[in-house]
Amino acid sequence: MSSDPPQKVVWITGAAGGLGRALTSGFLAQGWKVAATTHRPCLEMPQSESIWSFIMPVGDRRQITAGASDIIQRWGAIDVLINNAGVAADNLLARMNESDWDTALRVNLKGAFLCAQAALETMIPRRSGHIINISSYAAKAGASGQSNYAAAKAGLVGLTQSLAREVGIHNIQINAIFPGVLPTAMTRNLPHAALDDFARANVLNRLNDPAEVARFIVFLAGMKNISGQVLPLDSRISRWP
Repeated sequence: MSSDPPQKVVWITGAAGGLGRALTSGFLAQGWKVAATTHRPCLEMPQSESIWSFIMPVGDRRQITAGASDIIQRWGAIDVLINNAGVAADNLLARMNESDWDTALRVNLKGAFLCAQAALETMIPRRSGHIINISSYAAKAGASGQSNYAAAKAGLVGLTQSLAREVGIHNIQINAIFPGVLPTAMTRNLPHAALDDFARANVLNRLNDPAEVARFIVFLAGMKNISGQVLPLDSRISRWP
């Protein structure tokens, strides 16, 4: 009989995006089983004994509950949840319609709440688990034309720290990441001048790299004594308001 420990299971939302793909590759490379959920079909997503990709919109409680149950039925546990699904619906507040406000809050914040609830159903009885929320520098610094996005990401910081206090007694960790500005689909349509401004605001004069962010998160997922923290991987410097 093999004495090898069982592979750990990570559930990554928003897995079809640039950071989601980097996270998927990073966890697979370290021997994890990966449940990669997306809001749309992704033909490029690999399938193997260690990765299972399926559609699960993060704003739909019924589909989230069913998806979490399927992961547990397939692999027996959810050791780590990465709330990575995100969307931007930018506009000046005076011109923003209610639908764009609701979309940003539903995907970026409510989705994390619903997925965390589903994951905790298996983590609390096992007294083990780690939830990592992908927030944003916008949560503490704001950005013109992104009041909905900034509000959602700031809410994600509050969710992280409140939930860490609630579930620490169950040996469950909750942390948040500021990944920095990444060259992904979310920033692809930004003007070059805007990307240059982001790079100049970075003390290293460059954008961040999804693969490096993923390496940090994989490392964090394996740590046992960090919880309730907001960890910036963004080399812009500002004070918390």
